Amino acid sequence: MAAILIERVGATAVLTLNRPEARNALDYDMRTELAEAVPKLRDDPQVKALIITGAGKHFCAGGDVKVLAESQGAARDIFEGRERILKIHRWFNELIDIEKPVIAAIDGVAFGGGLSFALCADFVLATPRASFCSVFSRLGYVPDMAAMYLLPRAVGLATAKELVFTGRVVNAEEAHRIGLVHRIVEGDLRATALELAARFHGAPAGAIGVAKSIMNRAFESDRNTVCAQEAMAQAMCRESSFHQEAVQRFVDKQPPLYSWPTEITQ
Repeated sequence: MAAILIERVGATAVLTLNRPEARNALDYDMRTELAEAVPKLRDDPQVKALIITGAGKHFCAGGDVKVLAESQGAARDIFEGRERILKIHRWFNELIDIEKPVIAAIDGVAFGGGLSFALCADFVLATPRASFCSVFSRLGYVPDMAAMYLLPRAVGLATAKELVFTGRVVNAEEAHRIGLVHRIVEGDLRATALELAARFHGAPAGAIGVAKSIMNRAFESDRNTVCAQEAMAQAMCRESSFHQEAVQRFVDKQPPLYSWPTEITQ
């Protein structure tokens, strides 16, 4: 059975973590399949938005502790351990920087690496039964999968430290309050995520992609650097066919090429 599933719904790709019997914990097969899938999704011009979700009743429980336990007590090379994490970071960094809107649709647990999947998304939709945890300290680990970079930017440094140091569980309501979750979905999570993703099908993909790329680096860039990137991006967008048509529609008083509805239905 494939450790991940990829489904196309129109111009949306739905990536499902598919180990429901293990709460979709990350094992070696899943990591390998993700490393192969992410570049393909990145490079496919037909994919306008990406949804990440989990099979069954949970999103992702993080690393598979049973797999980790198999190597306990054996002689291990510390540099091999470092390379194992770096391999994860390579495809995960590509996922963070994919120049397409990414939506995490979360039900059940998003622990450890599952929390990182939530943090890498541009929009996080969660059911009321969703829960989040930086579980690493319980095993004597530090967060990985870029969590120590992404978490402080999502919730602030002080809150990030508290969540990492304590390893406590955050329910959906608190996650929404502190900024981990954009919206709590009472109804059909998949339908709501697909509806949100579909709104980007007619969006200016190039403009949104380059804006995301710049904003992903805004916290470590000085103002002049960001302004220089803005200027270059704006010059690029000005020459796009989307921009040309959008301006002509405005001049001709025609409906806009791209507009955002005011609300998301359940």
